[in-house]
This record gives sequence, structure tokens and C-alpha cells, in this order.
Amino acid sequence: MRAEYGQRTTTPVVRALLNPNPEAALEALRPLPRFGSFLGPVMREHVDLMHAMGYRYNTQAERLLRLDRFLQGRPDLSGHPLTELIREWTNTRSTPQHALDCHQAGRLLSSVLSRIDPTVEKIPSDKRIWRLAKERYRQPYIFSEQDVLGLLETALSFPSPQSPLRPKTLHMMLVLAYCAGLRIGEVVRLNVGDFNIDDRVIEVHGTKFFKSRRLPLSDSAVAALQSYLTSRKGAGASMSPDAPLFWHQHAGGRYSRDRAGKLLVRVLRRAKLKPAPGRVGPRVHDLRHAFVAGRMLAWYREGINPQSRPRTWPPISGTKISTRRWCTSPLPRICFSKPVSDFACGAPDSCSL
Repeated sequence: MRAEYGQRTTTPVVRALLNPNPEAALEALRPLPRFGSFLGPVMREHVDLMHAMGYRYNTQAERLLRLDRFLQGRPDLSGHPLTELIREWTNTRSTPQHALDCHQAGRLLSSVLSRIDPTVEKIPSDKRIWRLAKERYRQPYIFSEQDVLGLLETALSFPSPQSPLRPKTLHMMLVLAYCAGLRIGEVVRLNVGDFNIDDRVIEVHGTKFFKSRRLPLSDSAVAALQSYLTSRKGAGASMSPDAPLFWHQHAGGRYSRDRAGKLLVRVLRRAKLKPAPGRVGPRVHDLRHAFVAGRMLAWYREGINPQSRPRTWPPISGTKISTRRWCTSPLPRICFSKPVSDFACGAPDSCSL
């Protein structure tokens, strides 16, 4: 029933079934058809064209879908100018980010419609809307070494009586995010076969801009990953190469990006690094910024100026292992001073994780 009514959890379905009028309550849960508005066919044709050209186009398609859902609820706007439709949609919420999303969707759709009907006026870019939204963006947070140490210790003490492997799973996710600069989506898509113990590298496939890359890992990161795999095997997880590296016991076995992100945010809050309410404070993605900042600081402490060595300084998404090694080995001064099985971090001089 969750799939039929487009719900991600069971709670809304149960509440609808307990409603005095369950049929009406269940029908209210049913999602609107994709591109079912009076402008839906044009949007669908454009999205299909971009997909056929090889673009992922996920962000733009989702933006158009939100506009489509609004228009399905406002059939009275049929035949009105596009600028009026966008203005009405913008007025449904007052946040600068919503205004920017509406503006971007309007500009895209006006460009599409102008190719069909040259009399349709394209919506020009409004720098004021961009500026207001950008002012609300959270600035990157650079985790200190003590922040990372506390975060790793908090992950290992994460309460999870029904899933004993989860604390080590969250810990290993944080290790890879900080020590290899992985995005959370890249972390959850890793498979067991992506870790090559002989070459001491991890393969990351199909990332941003369709890139894949091989990342060398430090000795302590490899040891931590081996220890996690041992615990994972002991929990009953499959060790086949195509099995998810970060596994749980429920259906599917793989953590979703959304689920992993929410769990890691709880770790951030338990570590007192992030306020309890609201979308404020450090993000999990900021570990990626800390990874780069830590490596740069270490270079400058060693008397190395990366700007004077352009051929050895790759972008963070570099694909060659020979260049990527400059970003990942050695890693910024976080280490295990005790046996790796203890997952305890300590003095920065004993190793590099």
C-alpha cells in the first residue's frame, strides 16, 4: 500500500486506515500524476529530450515537477501568461530559496516554450533573487581535529540495540567522508568489491559529472576498513563483490542517502557540533571541506606551496591515482593511537588517517 499511495513510510497509511472515512483518506494520500497539468506535456517532452541527449537532468526535472504539481492544484490559471503562473507559485511561500526555485523553473520553461512559440517572452535572470537566496546559504564549516575526534567517538557510542553493527557503520562512513573526501551519496553506493586490499585503494563509480575515480587510502584507513568488514561479516552480511559495503538487516540491505544522512546528522547533534532544531550548523558534507582544508594546511606546515606545483595539485574529483595520492596520502593528522579494533583516535604523530 505504501507503493500504491506513494508513501515512504507506513505511518500515513495506518492513519488513513484508522480514519472514519478510510477510502477518502487513502485517496488523499495518492500522489498527483507526473506532468498532469495543462503545461505537463511540454515539460515531459523537454525532460525526455534532455534524458535522450545523455543528461541526468534530475534537478531540473524535479523543479519542473514541483511547478506541475502546483498547476494541477490551480486549473483556473490555464491560459494565463507564464509570468503570472510563476508569480502565483512564488507567492505560496515566503522563503528566498523558494523564490529562487520558482524563478529558475520559470526561466527554464519560458526558454522551452519560446522554441515552440516565438511570441512567448523569455524570463530574464534576476540577480536580486539570486543574491537574497545566497545570503541565506550556510557557509562551509571546517571541522577541527578535535571536532573530528569527538565525532568519531560519538559515532562509536551511538545507541542502536536493534542493530549492533550500526555504530561501526556510522564511524566508517565518517572515516571515508573525512579521510577520502567522499560525498554521502558516494559513501552509500560503495560495494564490497570497490575496496581493493592489495592495491589499498577504493573505487568510486558514477559520481558527479559521470566521473569515476580510484582513491588510495592510508594504512590506518585501510586497517579501519578491514576491521569494519570483519564486524560486518560477523553480523551476517554477504561478502560478495556486488553487496553493499554499508549494510543493514532490513529489506534491500543498503542504506539510502536520505537514511544515512539523517543518522549522521544525529551523530553531529549528539557530538554537540550541531544545534538540535532546524537546518542550521555544520553539515555532513562539510567533512569534505575539512578534508581539503586539512591537507592544504599540512602542506603549508611542511613548507610546500601547492600553487607552485600545479601539476601535482589535482581537483578534489581527480581520477588518476598518481595525482589523487597528493590529496589522500598522507591524510591530515588524525589517527588511531590504539589498536584499530578499539576505534579510538589519539595523538596526531603516531600515524595518518
